[in-house]
Amino acid sequence: MAKKAIAIDGPSGAGKSTTARMLARELGYKYIDTGAMYRAVALAGLREGLDFDNEEELAGKLTALAEEIEINFSSPDRKGRVEIFLDGENVTEEIRKLKVDQLVSRVASIAGVREVMLTKQRELARNQPVVMDGRDIGTRVLPDADLKIFLTASLKIRARRRLRDHHAQGDKITLEEVEERLRKRDTRDRERAHSPLRRAADAFEINTDEKEPEQVVREIRDLFREVV
Repeated sequence: MAKKAIAIDGPSGAGKSTTARMLARELGYKYIDTGAMYRAVALAGLREGLDFDNEEELAGKLTALAEEIEINFSSPDRKGRVEIFLDGENVTEEIRKLKVDQLVSRVASIAGVREVMLTKQRELARNQPVVMDGRDIGTRVLPDADLKIFLTASLKIRARRRLRDHHAQGDKITLEEVEERLRKRDTRDRERAHSPLRRAADAFEINTDEKEPEQVVREIRDLFREVV
């Protein structure tokens, strides 16, 4: 596990990825987007032609596929952007498309896939300082992280943020549809049997409703300086 690690958890749309990317760039740490890793698994499954409606076979096939693929991240560029590579191919844009977005929660709820990703995530954090975001980082992936953050935001605010992302990708979807998807995902993430979304007992909670990413980054940076 990394000598210095910051774990950032929270529901979809709370601002985890933006905050973590900016913080990693500022600190000179490696940024690991675990949500993107599950998206990469979903994309790999789509490319393999797996039947996502056949739950009886999906878990085993997707777990095996997750073991086979290689997932890597670039370092943040000057704007804090990070690219993700699936078996050497840049899939940064493709994993954000609606077809993947509709499947990622289901993929992330498969226990076998989560175990495979747990190993890969810990390996990525083993020999370098990291900022890692997801839904079970502080509780399971990096339970000994130097600092744990749990970001929250209202459903309406999170939906608006996700809507902007979808529109930037060219997806035709309404705010109401995004809200419903987030509501279902929140339920699935919190109620799944394996590594559910929850705040670690020693995590600092930050609500991002009325805050710009830069302000959130400053708060986390100040907390990090206090605890490390």
